[in-house]
Amino acid sequence: MEASSARSAALTHLASHARTDALPGHLRTCQCRTHGCAWHPRRRGCAGPVLLALTRDTGGRSWRLADTCAACAAATSHTALVPDTLPIAPRPQPTGAEASRRSVSPGPSEAVRVREMLTYLSAALPQFTSPAARLLALQCALRCDTQGHLTLPAGLLRGMRMHGRREAWLELAQASWLQAAAPGIRPKSMTVRLLDTAVLHQTPGRRARHRAAHWALHPAPLALPAAAPAAWRLTALVLAAHAFTAAGNIQDMEVVARLCGHSPQQTKELLDRLVSTRSLTAWQHHRDTDKVHWRYPQQPSAHQPDPTDGRHTATYPSQ
Repeated sequence: MEASSARSAALTHLASHARTDALPGHLRTCQCRTHGCAWHPRRRGCAGPVLLALTRDTGGRSWRLADTCAACAAATSHTALVPDTLPIAPRPQPTGAEASRRSVSPGPSEAVRVREMLTYLSAALPQFTSPAARLLALQCALRCDTQGHLTLPAGLLRGMRMHGRREAWLELAQASWLQAAAPGIRPKSMTVRLLDTAVLHQTPGRRARHRAAHWALHPAPLALPAAAPAAWRLTALVLAAHAFTAAGNIQDMEVVARLCGHSPQQTKELLDRLVSTRSLTAWQHHRDTDKVHWRYPQQPSAHQPDPTDGRHTATYPSQ
């Protein structure tokens, strides 16, 4: 069995456990702490919500699926969070006033779906998948039907700067993640079938996922022109997808780098690029905690950075 096929089979098998062995929220505890926090080298203590974490051990020969607090999950190498949208039963549909409130502010829900799918793809795709292929995989995963089929129209592909870029499709095909199903119904459209069975049972429904896919093309508050390099657009999307989290514009550098598909050093260079183009006002890396903080234009700064506090910083004055 090829490595990519084995990866997909392992993820599908683990997803079935997530569906059948799920515990109520009040019964979930950090399993890493139960084992004496032996799964990671750093000793930061348990903190944050309990999440479902997928960890690759022994070079990919074994996989671990466990409830882990946010702090332990961030400190464990080769770990990705399992999105709530992938495994399980449909969530209750909002009604009345709650539905009305959600309809007027769709941004957070779209960002959540995109963030969860980026997290899943960081584990499902090969480590060195290019930013262009990752952006393409995200659109395919969010737009596919329950059979894994979808047709991307020529207009959408042109808007993504993916029209005629066969190398991105070939990259995903060589990873056994999708295959061309048939010529598009309309000229120059692209019809494919996804081979990753774990993305076929998503909740919520297709319409909500389509809204998330559309938001990912213009991820406020950090949308970049489609002509910008794919690596820049993917980095901007990762940052924007975290804008509605409780932590705000603060995340572990390792998490940001993994979702961007780059090393931490490459991610720092991309953040510098976003600052140089005024897409970001500034960013800071706290080396002692590995936390990275970024600030959007028009967003007030809580404090001025101290250049002697051990942080990597990048900031440019406004024109």
